[in-house]
Amino acid sequence: MPSNDYSARHLSVLEGLEAVRKRPGMYIGSTDSRGLMHCLWEIIDNSVDEALAGFGRSIWVTLHKDKSVEISDEARGIPVDIEPKTGLSGVEVVFTKLHAGGKFGSGSYAASGGLHGVGASVVNALSERLDVEVDRDGKTFAMSFHRGEPGTFDDKKGIAPGNSFKAFSDKSYLREIGKVAKGKTGSRVRFWPDKQIFVKESEFVLEEILARARQTAFLVPGLKLIVSDQRSAKAENHEFYFQGGIIEFVDFLAKDAPLSNIWRLSGTGNYSETVPVLNAKGNMESKEIERKCEVDVVVRWGSEYDTNVKSFVNIIATPKGGTHMQGFEQAVLKVFRTQAEANSRKFRLGNDKIEKDDVLTGLTAIVTVRLPEPQFEGQTKEILGTPAIKNIVSNVVTKALTDRFNSSKRDDKAQTALVLEKVVNEMKSRVSARTHKETQRRKTALESSSLPTKLVDCRTQDTLDSELIIVEGESALGTAKLARNSEYQALLPIRGKILNVQKAAITDMLNNAECASIIQVLGAGSGRTFDLSSARYGKIILMSDADVDGAHIRTLLLTLFYKYMRPLVEDGRVFAAVPPLHRVVIVNPGSKANEIVYTYSQSELENLLAKLEKAGKKYQEPIQRYKGLGEMDADQLAETTMDRKSRALRRVTVADAEQAERMFELLMGNEVAPRRDFIIDQADSFERERIDA
Repeated sequence: MPSNDYSARHLSVLEGLEAVRKRPGMYIGSTDSRGLMHCLWEIIDNSVDEALAGFGRSIWVTLHKDKSVEISDEARGIPVDIEPKTGLSGVEVVFTKLHAGGKFGSGSYAASGGLHGVGASVVNALSERLDVEVDRDGKTFAMSFHRGEPGTFDDKKGIAPGNSFKAFSDKSYLREIGKVAKGKTGSRVRFWPDKQIFVKESEFVLEEILARARQTAFLVPGLKLIVSDQRSAKAENHEFYFQGGIIEFVDFLAKDAPLSNIWRLSGTGNYSETVPVLNAKGNMESKEIERKCEVDVVVRWGSEYDTNVKSFVNIIATPKGGTHMQGFEQAVLKVFRTQAEANSRKFRLGNDKIEKDDVLTGLTAIVTVRLPEPQFEGQTKEILGTPAIKNIVSNVVTKALTDRFNSSKRDDKAQTALVLEKVVNEMKSRVSARTHKETQRRKTALESSSLPTKLVDCRTQDTLDSELIIVEGESALGTAKLARNSEYQALLPIRGKILNVQKAAITDMLNNAECASIIQVLGAGSGRTFDLSSARYGKIILMSDADVDGAHIRTLLLTLFYKYMRPLVEDGRVFAAVPPLHRVVIVNPGSKANEIVYTYSQSELENLLAKLEKAGKKYQEPIQRYKGLGEMDADQLAETTMDRKSRALRRVTVADAEQAERMFELLMGNEVAPRRDFIIDQADSFERERIDA
């Protein structure tokens, strides 16, 4: 068994890494699948940084059956020579020393993923085992680590993290395990996440890896990423390679019809920064350094209203923005305000001003900056903190966008006019909506209610405790009225299948009686004006029949909530009721009352019947099969589906909004061909028994 005893020689190393093991959340955010994925990208990003510097054009990611993952590249290879200050090989320094690497003022990288110099060593500290192999100087060198400590594993019976481990006691060394062609270089890192650190359910999520690999391939034109999932019997291989860069990325992200072409806004800016550097004596001293920041932004306005803006620093995604996003938003708002004021008579603007949300409506954009040693807020690198970048991005975007608006080309004039008109119309809609809302608020309670007559409301004034149950059909409504708790459960019946809002225009959605009544009853608006705090109910429960039509109605309702009331879904306030499929009456002998058991799937029913047969128990036949909610009496509906004490609810969540967006567009959107291909591809995994026919 591996030994947890650290040798005295490595105490200094492990003092740092032990801190990582005690507080992993500080370095990787969490110890679930999200943290696991962060570890994976720390290693991949090192290979991507090499590709950005011009070394290696292919990266392989392999998910193994034993829950390990391997990252290979064809870059320069991690240095194997001795680092003079520590007396350790470059490989050991990179994987055991916090804040050590080629990204700190050494000139190895003009601009890298930034990181904090803790990436590889943090992954090592949180791995039960980590193996690294390096091809350099015509040889293959290798080193292994156990929870951060270098040493050797006894792999006679095969490579595994639980093999006997012996730590280096006097001096560590790189093993030479083979020879390669003299010009061949590269690195391979394989690690087994530590079960002592990560929660049992954590795993590498293939969909997230593919999305990030695709994103990286867009951001680094000419880089090939190959993802291989070996975990199942049928191995999956995916390859990503794009030459078009972020222009191709915007084209991939944009789903609506274009108002403008894809515009590229690029430029550079210089700034100075005071940083601590090593002097000739090996001491740290503050020094002012001139930096260069490259800005590359691509924008495209479309006919719809959703905003999709992604920002990156040296190809590292910054989902929460930062100084580069502040500069971008400041610039586009400034340019559009200037253009609108220049045409104020034409648009009859009055005293109203364009706001940020007006400009971002229908915008798909990629904002990328490249700079050396970026400062991030937190190790997870979600927010860029370098202050000088705001003004640089703002100046570059302002100049490039103003030049586009002042262009004498016919195409540019036509497109800028369309975009400006859209932004001004959005501003007028916002002002109109605000005026309407204020007027509505001034109405007294004596005036007629705007709520639909078919709403059966609840009595409670406690919003968070209340539930709006959207019921399929009038017949089920009658039973649900008797089964509900009128104190906190409100009912809203809908007739049949509502409009597919993914295909329809927003005006069609608002004119649809069922969609309009749902929005009215919730009272929080829709789309960009949706206000979660104004929602009249704490839970929204979709209650439809347990058949194919019921599933379709539920999907149409979820599409409405996802597209126009997404904060409800993101806040975990949308649920699907789980009505039973079967009612089994178990006959008890003598005067003992019969027992009633509900089952929720065909397999669950079969398992129950097998258990009863084995126990020699009898049950009434025929077994009742519920085709719809209306077939239950009030007591049965309350017990199985509505009573908080005994019901089951499925919470609808959005783990990955981007993936959910693509799936809704695929299954519910206008394009028929991709949907047909999806159905054909999934035909093999189709279970005929699941059809309710």
